[in-house]
Amino acid sequence: MKKFQPKLILIDVDGTLVDSVPDLAYCVDEMMIQLGMPTRGESRVRHWVGNGVPRLVERALTGDLDLKPSREVFDTAYPIFLELYAENSAIRSSLYDGVKEGLDYLQSKNYLLGCVTNKAEQFTHPLLKSLNIYDYFKIVISGDTLKKKKPDPLPLIHGASFFNIDPKECLMLGDSVSDVKAARAAGFDIICMSYGYNHGNNILDENPDLVIDSMTQLRECL
Repeated sequence: MKKFQPKLILIDVDGTLVDSVPDLAYCVDEMMIQLGMPTRGESRVRHWVGNGVPRLVERALTGDLDLKPSREVFDTAYPIFLELYAENSAIRSSLYDGVKEGLDYLQSKNYLLGCVTNKAEQFTHPLLKSLNIYDYFKIVISGDTLKKKKPDPLPLIHGASFFNIDPKECLMLGDSVSDVKAARAAGFDIICMSYGYNHGNNILDENPDLVIDSMTQLRECL
């Protein structure tokens, strides 16, 4: 197994630390019911997650990964989803197996840890706190912290700059093509989880530096 020696590890949330799809799917379907449109179901929502709430709402409205609804329909639906998710961001979501053990190991080895996600701050902080992992992170970079979000490298570069660490000495832990693209553009190494949300595609096809099945395996590659 490839070995890494990072000074900073930035970790994604949805699909890496947290299985948030049950809450997101609930909110999508409740939104669709209020709009008088067909519900989408958890399996479809699982393929649509990863690019922030606005894109998820667009995908739910069109039933497609790439299409966009009319501005009028989106402007009606988006506030409904936000209201629903504000009350349901951490009701059905849970940590993946091995996450707590992995975080405990990283903390025991005194790694600097940060969180970088496309989820808005108003949802990110309550979710991390509800699942009792917020305090592991020295910085939390949400989807609306900066002007750009993943796959743009800005959030990762910001994290490295915050600690004055060379990106070449940093590692991204994620689950999707957005994480891989952001890491490559930022100059980070990238480890991906095999169980994530990568729009139904095999993350191996994106050629991360390593793919692991559980965060407990980090002790073998760091």
